[in-house]
Amino acid sequence: MSTTPQPQRTAQDPQTPPAAESAQAPQNGQPADDTGAFAWLRALGPRGRRAFAGAFGGYALDSYDYFTLPLSMVAISAYFSLNSGQTGLFTTVTLVVSAIGGALAGVLADRVGRVKALMITVITYAVFTVLCGFAPNYETLLLFRALQGLGFGGEWAVGAILVAEYSTAKHRGRTLGGIQSAWAVGWGLAVIVYTLVFQFLDEDMAWRVMFFTGALPALLVIYVRRNVSDAPEAAEARRQSRDKGSFSAIFKPGLLRTTLFAGLLSTGVQGGYYTLSTWIPTYLKTERGLSVVGTGGYLAVLISGAFIGYLAGGYLTDVLGRKKNIALFAFLSALCILAFANIPEGSNTTLLVVSFPLGFCMSAIFSGFGSFLSELYPTAVRGTGQGFTYNAGRGVGALFPTLVGFLAESWGVGGALVFGALAYGIAVLALFGLPETRGKELL
Repeated sequence: MSTTPQPQRTAQDPQTPPAAESAQAPQNGQPADDTGAFAWLRALGPRGRRAFAGAFGGYALDSYDYFTLPLSMVAISAYFSLNSGQTGLFTTVTLVVSAIGGALAGVLADRVGRVKALMITVITYAVFTVLCGFAPNYETLLLFRALQGLGFGGEWAVGAILVAEYSTAKHRGRTLGGIQSAWAVGWGLAVIVYTLVFQFLDEDMAWRVMFFTGALPALLVIYVRRNVSDAPEAAEARRQSRDKGSFSAIFKPGLLRTTLFAGLLSTGVQGGYYTLSTWIPTYLKTERGLSVVGTGGYLAVLISGAFIGYLAGGYLTDVLGRKKNIALFAFLSALCILAFANIPEGSNTTLLVVSFPLGFCMSAIFSGFGSFLSELYPTAVRGTGQGFTYNAGRGVGALFPTLVGFLAESWGVGGALVFGALAYGIAVLALFGLPETRGKELL
């Protein structure tokens, strides 16, 4: 029987055990030869599956609350008489503040535990999403949206670590890819609600109702509190460490290189992604002349590609390795952006066809992120390291949507979207400074 090569002790990862459990060994009662399509889910065991459900739900609703703004952008812009630069600033402040929130949530996860931190982040983004619906002016809406970013920034990192610590090395890419697919589920739900709300309500009220529906995550907190707990081994290792939740620890010589290049990787991937997710709805409505229903139909194709891309990317990150998976889909995502933005007017059928591979590629690249960042850091600072690098990248990457917003004034949204392709080039360069971590067991 083949076994996964054991990780070596390094200065970068002092807590890696000398004889990590084989990825083929029985886990949580699962037969050693279980190779079925859902072997990754069975390998989690009962407690791990409850953690998966909590993290999946949290990330889906995180996505839902995020997309209430881009989907309502045209209506909000008209209501407050905003220009493209001002509307792009909504996304930028959300992502910049989310960098702060995500870094703080990572520290919190290392100090008080993954589950408690998860509940705090979910409550935070839900409350401020609802408050956005009450905003009387542009400045207040901008403030509430920024504060929503505090919770939005932390949820993914905390949920991903929670599930990663239940997962075996053999299945971690697929398991975290499953968590990533929740983003497409939440995005799809937001599009459905958007289509219904904007069909039956006046636009001046519809965008407010969209934000009011952001209260849904409160129901998830009840489930998490009653059913989800931290992985026992990881929780014990964290309790015994003196460096838990320390920002200074991730900038010490053994981890400094990892932190810098992981942050750069996150900047590239998220700069490209948020450029597209922010401006595609506006592009479809203003430059392609699609109705609310038409825009929803195109987004449905894009989101279908995204959902399949998350799952496929999770599988490929286990087969190809973390770095090869990210490099492959960074290249393909850049090509898809260029193709999507340069389809001639009147060729909306071609636009529809290209939407599927665009959604597939820009999502598949994310599937390896949860496992890769979790594996780069030791248990005591895993939350801090993952929370900081992922969200620092999100904050810097937030400059791309704003740049597109200002360039759209003279270039048009479609022409400005090509800057998203440059972001994926940054991601590929960052990979040269990071190690491959496939097959690494977590303490």
